[in-house]
Amino acid sequence: MLITKVAKRYAQGLLDFTQESNSTATMLSEMKDVVNIMQKSDELNRFFATPFIDGRQKIATAKEIFKSLSPTAQNLITLVIRQGREKHLQGIAQQYINRVEDMQGVQRITLTTATELSYQTIEQIFKATSLVNLNNKFDLKTIINPEILGGYIIRVGDQQVDASIKTKLTNVRKNFHLN
Repeated sequence: MLITKVAKRYAQGLLDFTQESNSTATMLSEMKDVVNIMQKSDELNRFFATPFIDGRQKIATAKEIFKSLSPTAQNLITLVIRQGREKHLQGIAQQYINRVEDMQGVQRITLTTATELSYQTIEQIFKATSLVNLNNKFDLKTIINPEILGGYIIRVGDQQVDASIKTKLTNVRKNFHLN
């Protein structure tokens, strides 16, 4: 999911507020709930993305869906909808989670492989690359993509190592054509 400038600004404002009010941990849990709800409901996403549905109706629906959240989270959601930014709600929540996890030193790791790997193999990959600090907490997302043929692509933050067979074959092909 693309995190927009809008999402970054709202998330930073929310983070500043929750740090001042000492409610960062509670809000982190609630923003995870928002992301989970939004990811699981295509219907809710279509509802929020529909421009001809009145904002008051969207706010009433959001209050019902998110009624278990704190007043701060509910006020944020209401503000986002009033400003016509409801399509960014999931991105705002995800960006807030990312910012808090960055503060806590959590590494976000995406590992793409051709087949499913055992935990021991994943650990060996982590040890083989300098991108992963094994002393820190990490959030691992694994992607199975048979098109890479073998090997792996690991992404930590904004750095990536592509050790896939597909890339190696492409590089051999390029070198062969150049010579």
